[in-house]
Amino acid sequence: MSSPLRFAVIGTGFWSNFQIPAWKEFPGTELVAVYNRTRPRAEEIARKFNVPAVYSNVEEMLDKEKPDFVDIITDVDTHPLFTKLAAARGVNVICQKPMAPSLAEAENMLGYCQERGVKLFVHENFRWQSPVRALKKLLGSGIIGKPFKARVSFCSAFPVFENQPFLANLEQFILTDIGSHVLDICRFLFGEASSLYCTTQRVKTGIRGEDVANVLMQMKSGLSCYAEMSYASILEKESFPQTLVLVEGSEGSIQLAHDFEIRVTTKSGTVKENVSPTQYSWADPAYALVHSSIVDCNRNIMEGLLGRSAENTGADNLRTIQLVYACYDSAAQGRAVFVS
Repeated sequence: MSSPLRFAVIGTGFWSNFQIPAWKEFPGTELVAVYNRTRPRAEEIARKFNVPAVYSNVEEMLDKEKPDFVDIITDVDTHPLFTKLAAARGVNVICQKPMAPSLAEAENMLGYCQERGVKLFVHENFRWQSPVRALKKLLGSGIIGKPFKARVSFCSAFPVFENQPFLANLEQFILTDIGSHVLDICRFLFGEASSLYCTTQRVKTGIRGEDVANVLMQMKSGLSCYAEMSYASILEKESFPQTLVLVEGSEGSIQLAHDFEIRVTTKSGTVKENVSPTQYSWADPAYALVHSSIVDCNRNIMEGLLGRSAENTGADNLRTIQLVYACYDSAAQGRAVFVS
């Protein structure tokens, strides 16, 4: 039996409360240390999850603990710094989405890791949500023939700025925050885009960035994909944090509707199935869809760390980041742009 991979967590804020227990859901890893610039916060998480070592200096932690990998759970602005500190020491890296605060920095992070032979993964978990995986499997079965049109929707009135007031000060908001999730789902389900046209709006007063974005993509497969994102949508049924999807094909359609219901419609009629997420004791039941997908995302990244195939590589996620910034370019120019 091989020894577990030793890892350290960089950043002990809100998401560490879910990221850490998600690692404990399957064997093969050992959390040896946590870092936070505010030491008492790191000590609190260490007590909660029985972590043996606590640091307020990340370089000291890397040098003393010599982990096999780090899991960076910090604000996006710090991702490049912490990635390079780990990679310079030959330590593999996982970081939360979005990969970096700009496309150039994301490219630089990936290049830095590749030059040093270090693996880089991005914790993009929305594609690992159970209903999204089930929808992908149905598409692959051919039950609706050749898909030609799709709509991917994340529209909500969730008070995101009340829970995270710093988001109101971001000059670029919804496309980097939720857009990185939604556009990654589009890539996962339908492949790469060849061109896109994006419009953005700022509906809520008192914020700097956009809180609505609409993106029409022409995929290389020939499918037209419309992705819509909003935190200003007061709808009959609040769907947060669910992503809703409708795919039309030559022989039928598949709809991922509210409350994890998947409906497959062909000329023979409609078949319904509920694909609820796994419930974990440490997860918030209201957000089980998101929290359970962390486990499956971590498990897949673990495969990559062990030298096997993984989806959430830095190279793959860079394609999603390129889409995010192509959207900003399109919105600024008021025209469609080609995606390389």
